[in-house]
Amino acid sequence: MLQFSNLSLRRGARLIVENASFVIHAGQKVGITGANGAGKSSLLALVLGELSADRGSFERPAKLEIAYVAQELPAVDTPAIDYVMAGDAELARLQQDIASAQQRGDGAQVAHLFERFENINGYTARPRAAALLNGLGFKDAEIEQPVRAFSGGWRMRLNLARALMCRSDLLLLDEPTNHLDLDAVFWLQDWLKEYRGTLLLISHDRDFLDEVANTILHLEQGGARLYSGTYSDFERQRAERLAQQQAQHEKQQRERAHIQKYVDRFRAQATKARQAQSRIKALERMTLIAPAHVDSPFNFAFPPPRKLPRPLLKFDHVAISYGHKVVLNDVSFLLNPGDRIGLVGANGAGKSTLIKALAGEIAPARGQVERHGDLAVGYFAQHQLEHLRPDQSVLAHFQRLDPQASEQKLRDFAGGFAFRGDDATASIERFSGGEKARLALALLVYQNPNLLMLDEPTNHLDLEMRHALTLALQDYGGALLVVSHDRHLLRTVTDTLWHVADGKVAPFDGDLEDYHCWLAERVKDAARRNKDSDAAAVSRKDQRRVDAQRRAQLQPFRDKLKRIEAELAKLNASKKSLEDALADPQIYAENNRKKLQDTLAEQVRIKQKLEQLEADWLEASEALEQAESDC
Repeated sequence: MLQFSNLSLRRGARLIVENASFVIHAGQKVGITGANGAGKSSLLALVLGELSADRGSFERPAKLEIAYVAQELPAVDTPAIDYVMAGDAELARLQQDIASAQQRGDGAQVAHLFERFENINGYTARPRAAALLNGLGFKDAEIEQPVRAFSGGWRMRLNLARALMCRSDLLLLDEPTNHLDLDAVFWLQDWLKEYRGTLLLISHDRDFLDEVANTILHLEQGGARLYSGTYSDFERQRAERLAQQQAQHEKQQRERAHIQKYVDRFRAQATKARQAQSRIKALERMTLIAPAHVDSPFNFAFPPPRKLPRPLLKFDHVAISYGHKVVLNDVSFLLNPGDRIGLVGANGAGKSTLIKALAGEIAPARGQVERHGDLAVGYFAQHQLEHLRPDQSVLAHFQRLDPQASEQKLRDFAGGFAFRGDDATASIERFSGGEKARLALALLVYQNPNLLMLDEPTNHLDLEMRHALTLALQDYGGALLVVSHDRHLLRTVTDTLWHVADGKVAPFDGDLEDYHCWLAERVKDAARRNKDSDAAAVSRKDQRRVDAQRRAQLQPFRDKLKRIEAELAKLNASKKSLEDALADPQIYAENNRKKLQDTLAEQVRIKQKLEQLEADWLEASEALEQAESDC
């Protein structure tokens, strides 16, 4: 149980949480929400012991195994799978203790340690670590590569896998999906649903929260309130509280009208039936979502594109390379105004490469690309945040785009993205990642493109900004391509899914729920092809290691048996020598009486010792057989 009593927290001079009291019980899966700067990460730092309460108290059980994702990006030569296995601290300690006991020749301690090793499923640790890495997108050939061989985003995945490897009572996750693609998000979601400990999860992904969390802790205006249920339940409950504060349905009606238009258009078309059904479900939820966001600080829209030629762009048997490797081959399609496409596929399949080629950042290796003369491309990707000028203000960035615009016009536009007052005129060097992403999106909207391509646009955006972006994209009149692990965004702003895999780009027949089921079926198929999952997951090298560990576990029993057998051999030799002496008639002469008595006494002693050793041998043999069967 985690108990927060009259808690107040500060970050510098700013009071972020004041007089908050709530209790989190064992086994709860708590989604922590609130605007950027509301205190979500500070709360996790308090739980970890990295931050102290300014007032009030926080109590947790003394012996609580806590797992969290380290923010450091290690550049070490340790193989990825060994780095992840080290997340199980007890397993790592046991392996060191076993090696030490074996060096000392302490057979009893080795046996004791291997018993604990087996109790914590040590023999399956390597396959479990490999499964975590595979689920997070690492290929089999990559898991033995050194950590330093991976980029920063992939090292964050390694840190996540390391945290999941820990057999924890409490798991703390702060935006775990930011560095994941959609496939990995689906996998992590399913893993967390099976997690048996207590979970504290900061996320701005409403679908992820809906699937994983059973309680929502919402931070706003210095307070903290627990809501029972999923994120959708929270939105409904919060909307009920806000219902009397102001008129709520203006935003909602626009989104409802857009979805209803899609449903009316495609309901009768067999090829669009599943997408239409998905939109009908979204429409049913819409009345609950919008009122919960009436106090959003964001209010913007895409202006109508100046021109909408058809087609905007054409790919004709195009091949796209990344370096010397052909990533996509024989890609052909047209993009017209009104196309709304979500790209799905595993990380590294070529989604971002396709968007870069569409944006003109990568030239095709083969084939033809035809761009209309009136094509106006808007492209958002995380690396473009690096092109922002940290020494300039928000207004200065807009003035570079439109030198003739009045300051008031630019202030009004920037205000829709919550850049108001001094925030609009101060340099952006202290901006957070979320604020920079918001500014980059604002600049993109201002340029009024007729082909909009968004590569993970919601990374670092809070829920309110994501909701505002969703509403704006609903009314966007040009062509739209989106790569995102935010399923709510994909579901509500795209009409069609394209699957990128195996060097091809092809329409996916179904919606996101169908895609999730398709991924799950692929995992089941792989499991069926490898019925002996543990044996299949353990390489020959690993198997030799396991065999060596088992031999070491059995060695004390075998050593004891060898000692008994060696002593039995010596005693049997002595017994034979005594029997030979007693067979000599001379020993029975009168002058050898003392020698006869000593020989007979020694024979009795040896017979008794042999009987005891034979019993010990039988017991040791049975113990060895039992140990062998246990292994």
